[in-house]
Amino acid sequence: MPITLNHTIVPAVDNERDARFFAGIMGLECLPPAGARGHFVPVRVNATLTLDYMTVDDPEGHHLAFDVDPATFDRILARLQERGVPYGNHPADPGNGRVDHPLCARGLFFVDEAPNLYEVMSPG
Repeated sequence: MPITLNHTIVPAVDNERDARFFAGIMGLECLPPAGARGHFVPVRVNATLTLDYMTVDDPEGHHLAFDVDPATFDRILARLQERGVPYGNHPADPGNGRVDHPLCARGLFFVDEAPNLYEVMSPG
């Protein structure tokens, strides 16, 4: 059996709100609360991976990067624009409104309240 990543914990200011923000932008599904006390809000990323949002005091953001196809990239970009969420092409300036990424044809960064830095990369 190959090694696969099952889940990772994502620090959140408010686990439900932050999970719904990410899921809404990415077009993904939030699952019912999980964990012994229901303190995780999982977001299904694909068949084998969830991001489990957990409210913590003074969260330190993580960098989470995703490869997507061009059509998915277009839908993510449209949702960011519709919701007025700043995005940009560089992690130091994730609000510059650009998608010309240094490592791929198109890419962008956006942040949540924690502040987790999300990177979305597309080959076209």
